[in-house]
Amino acid sequence: MSSFRVGKFLQQFGTRSVFKNAHRTLYLYSPEPIHPLPDRQPDWKTAEEAVKAIQSGQRVYVHGGAASPRKLIFAMTKHGKEAGLKDVEVMQAPVEGESEYCKPEYEGIFRSNALFIGPHSRKAVAEGRADCIPIFLSEIPLLFRRNIFKVDVALISLSPPDQHGFCSLGPGVDCTRAAVQNARYIIGLVNKQMPRTFGDGLLHSSHVDVLVDADEPLHELPATKITPELQKIASLIADNLVEDGATIQTGIGTLPNTVLHKLYNHKDLGIHTETFSDMVVDLVERGAITNAKKTIQTGKIVSSFCMGTKRVYDFIHDNAFVAMCDCSFTNNISIICQNPRVTAINTCLEIDLTGQVCSDSIGTYMYSGFGGQIDFIRGAACGLDGEGKPIIACTSLAKVGDEYVSRIVPSLSPGAGVVTTRAHVHYIVTEHGIAYLFGKNLRQRAYELIKVAHPKHRQSLEKAAYDRLKCMPSP
Repeated sequence: MSSFRVGKFLQQFGTRSVFKNAHRTLYLYSPEPIHPLPDRQPDWKTAEEAVKAIQSGQRVYVHGGAASPRKLIFAMTKHGKEAGLKDVEVMQAPVEGESEYCKPEYEGIFRSNALFIGPHSRKAVAEGRADCIPIFLSEIPLLFRRNIFKVDVALISLSPPDQHGFCSLGPGVDCTRAAVQNARYIIGLVNKQMPRTFGDGLLHSSHVDVLVDADEPLHELPATKITPELQKIASLIADNLVEDGATIQTGIGTLPNTVLHKLYNHKDLGIHTETFSDMVVDLVERGAITNAKKTIQTGKIVSSFCMGTKRVYDFIHDNAFVAMCDCSFTNNISIICQNPRVTAINTCLEIDLTGQVCSDSIGTYMYSGFGGQIDFIRGAACGLDGEGKPIIACTSLAKVGDEYVSRIVPSLSPGAGVVTTRAHVHYIVTEHGIAYLFGKNLRQRAYELIKVAHPKHRQSLEKAAYDRLKCMPSP
């Protein structure tokens, strides 16, 4: 690093003991693997020794999803309490397993700032002990690359270094790559069970400050029950909306996976998505996914992260058929729209009669986040071939306490946020049918949505539509 860069680095970040000898630069914005730094090797330490670098008032980025560095997270929370740390901000996408730093006993020591709310940070956000940032997945890397958030310490999981010293971010490249590129200090958990993936997630070990040895299984998603309603929705989408040669994106959850299960007889499907799971492996083995028709990275599954069971982690390991990429690439609308017949399949919590879609909150209760829904809904709608299909799918009823309520409602619940606007919406699918809203006026939209609502709620929805629009819903 030039003396100018050293001076600028120290001027910007100061000379606190653990950082004053830092001499690497990761301020890159390039799809290439991060280059080796001559004559620099990371220190190997225990997890407890490594996290002592974390000090009060710092910002810590934690690798999420299947790559969550459990050993480092546990050591960090223990260190926080024992060292009497205060006001440590923890930034993360959903961390799998317990997020100890979100528990009430760590209030004042750690404060989570979630880029997408997961089940372990949801309660802390609701109780005011944690924060969340509404943001598109495609734009999260900009927070780090524009220095809106300066990362003091990054806790990440890595595959073991290969013979040339390169490690991999495995199943979780997403926004972690950008955070790592702009972190002052990097602690890597070298997990012997971490898959080595191709794409943007390669990182040379000379850029890591401390490595910690681990041999622990990756977090797996438990199997969920597939209901008759989900089966029906999946069949409607697969039989009517997914064409041969389509490029598929699916969000997280049981419903998108159920749709994939119905695509066994399709041909030449491609995958360009933010995430995928085990069902993609089945489609590859059956020959339904070839990626042969894709325009972007033809012949490869492109994703930002993946979550599932050991089966999918074994599938992505050393597999040149899969490219795990930075989410600023996978979720870039101008990239997505170049692929053929982009079919984006996402879910939601609530839809009003004009087509407004709430996906991140239940009333004022913050439940998840924006994720990549808008990125792909818009990418499909803007498909250069004019054959994209933006799809929002959900069951017609949701269980709230001991009763079932309609997901299609006259107006969104007070405080509910709009993730996908009424102008973005094209297809809404429930177990009762497909509503096509693009180009429809408000009374036509109400008519289409009432048709796919649960039968026992249709009469009340029709009355509510008349009260709101001052005319009857009609085709």
